[in-house]
Amino acid sequence: MLGGARSGKSAHAEGLVTGAVTYVATGRRDPSDAEWQARIAAHVARRPAEWATIESTDLPAVLDSVPGTVLVDDLATWLTGVLDDTGAWEGPVDEARVRCDELVDAVARRVDPLVLVSAEVGLGVVPATRSGRLFRDELGSLNARLAQACDEVLLLVAGLPLRLR
Repeated sequence: MLGGARSGKSAHAEGLVTGAVTYVATGRRDPSDAEWQARIAAHVARRPAEWATIESTDLPAVLDSVPGTVLVDDLATWLTGVLDDTGAWEGPVDEARVRCDELVDAVARRVDPLVLVSAEVGLGVVPATRSGRLFRDELGSLNARLAQACDEVLLLVAGLPLRLR
């Protein structure tokens, strides 16, 4: 599930799954950021109480170990953390790309249902900063690789789903 900011991609993805679901939240909590905490709270409030939630940045391990339906929200925040952890904002990107490779491999191995949510950032202008270009390029590459590994790909535009595959 791809989409722009506030396109409704998370809510739409949540509507695609039923029954026992493990929701994997990739956003890192920052208690000093009240607005970010409010966003997390809104996502939590919207989910059914019976869903299990895992807050993790080790997506390959989660995808390899958690059975049943998994919904990951979202890959843009996951990638931001990977770029932070590997020092890619200012240095080489190689280690971040290895982590992306590991994620793509884990998605390809997965047998049980999986829904991935990711931002589509490649429809705008080329960012003026190195970090902006790095993020856009790496997320675009990751999205394309994951789309090849997935059976279905949806793009949400203005709250409307468009089936790409």
